[in-house]
Amino acid sequence: MAKLPKILEEAKKHLEPGEQVLEAVLGAYETKLMGKDTVMNGVLIATDRRLVFYGKKLMGYNLEVFPYENISSFEMGKGILGYSLNFYASNNKVSVKWINQGDVKKLTEIVKEKIRKKKYEQGQGKVQANTSTDDVVEQLKKLSELKDPGIITEEEFTAKKKQLLGI
Repeated sequence: MAKLPKILEEAKKHLEPGEQVLEAVLGAYETKLMGKDTVMNGVLIATDRRLVFYGKKLMGYNLEVFPYENISSFEMGKGILGYSLNFYASNNKVSVKWINQGDVKKLTEIVKEKIRKKKYEQGQGKVQANTSTDDVVEQLKKLSELKDPGIITEEEFTAKKKQLLGI
């Protein structure tokens, strides 16, 4: 297996501009290639934006990207041949085993924190969307109450209703 710093430098060439490496480990990535199970040596990188696996091949490289919001679980284990990481991303099981270079525990903490943060942000977005929908409904009710006794006209009500609904 190649040394972590060397392969990490190669992998950095494929990151997005401004993307920062937070932690990386070297191991073997279990995947399917042409329908067959295969193992590819490479580096698993936790960045500020996503989890990336980079593996060098004889003719080129393999790059897999896992956005934190698509990772549903992340587990670490230790065996005779080193650490292993298992996670589910977009309903696919991903395994990186035989990890013996890099700080696996730190990478695990970083990834779990990023997953928690993304799930919290997604939850906040849903709460805000529901709140704004509730606000529109309340405003329409109030406008209707003003229209019924004739405080505002039907045309004013319709114009404001279209504005609130974004029509």
